[in-house]
Amino acid sequence: MTLRFSRPAVLAFAGALVIATTAFAHHGWEWAEEKQTNLEGTIREVYIGPPHPSLKVETASDGLWTVDLSNPAQTTRSGFVEGSARPGNKIVILGNRSAKKDQKLMKAVKITVEGKDFILYPERMPK
Repeated sequence: MTLRFSRPAVLAFAGALVIATTAFAHHGWEWAEEKQTNLEGTIREVYIGPPHPSLKVETASDGLWTVDLSNPAQTTRSGFVEGSARPGNKIVILGNRSAKKDQKLMKAVKITVEGKDFILYPERMPK
């Protein structure tokens, strides 16, 4: 017996799988260290869009990092929108680094671009 699937059904399944695996990759905080740290550097790339806006930040001592921001709506509510930062801007990020020591990935709680603060997760700010 051979199973047959229509092309729309196969495409719908493939699309759902891609969305699900992308969403799972960085949603939540389980993949990150519990301790918050600062990362300082220079912005090399800015991406504003789903599933998460992100930055590529080069540090003087540790090379290029990927910094995940919050979801697009929450990032916008923080005031960080298209044009808030450009490659070459200095940045300080308060956030949680990946628990995998060899992975240069951080989830930002607050970013400071050229002296201007953007608080992405107010509930996670140190008290």
